[in-house]
Amino acid sequence: MKIIPYPHPTLRRVSKPLRRVDADLKSLIREMFDLMYEARGIGLAANQVGVPLRFFIVNLEAAPDKGEELVFINPVLSRAKGSGEAEEGCLSLPSLYGNVSRPKQIRVDAYNLQGQPYSATLTGLFSRCVQHESDHLDGVMFIDRMTDFARASIRETLEEFQIDFDSRRSMGEYGDDAAIAETWRQWESRYA
Repeated sequence: MKIIPYPHPTLRRVSKPLRRVDADLKSLIREMFDLMYEARGIGLAANQVGVPLRFFIVNLEAAPDKGEELVFINPVLSRAKGSGEAEEGCLSLPSLYGNVSRPKQIRVDAYNLQGQPYSATLTGLFSRCVQHESDHLDGVMFIDRMTDFARASIRETLEEFQIDFDSRRSMGEYGDDAAIAETWRQWESRYA
């Protein structure tokens, strides 16, 4: 397993609700935490590792021996309040950062890995991270929320990501659209 880069098609796929959790999925989530820490991230959505299901992980400390490891299954965001702009990055777009405006406060309702309901009102970095990862589940990336002017300033960098992806794909690293669609089907038939 690895973190897939922009513009991999799974990053734009709307994820399906997760209907069950088994030992294999728990193992996958453990591996996701390891990948996230290795990349020095604070959040990682399932579709960023090629899994088109509605869950993501968060640890605001970005380290396995610090902070709290949280799993959000089938999250629903509501009660947005305020607005604030801050710089964001993404593990699928390494070394690319940009300012994004988001609500300052949100409510999240989800399930944890044990199937228990989780509800909280979030602010600050926690709120921003949960919104960023929830966007991933809908096929939305932080670059989509940047202003037109800001997006124009990163156009060349995004073109470089596209060239690199196309090159790796031509070498068989990511598979063609049919292979990716089959992977989606397998995940969805097992868990959605």
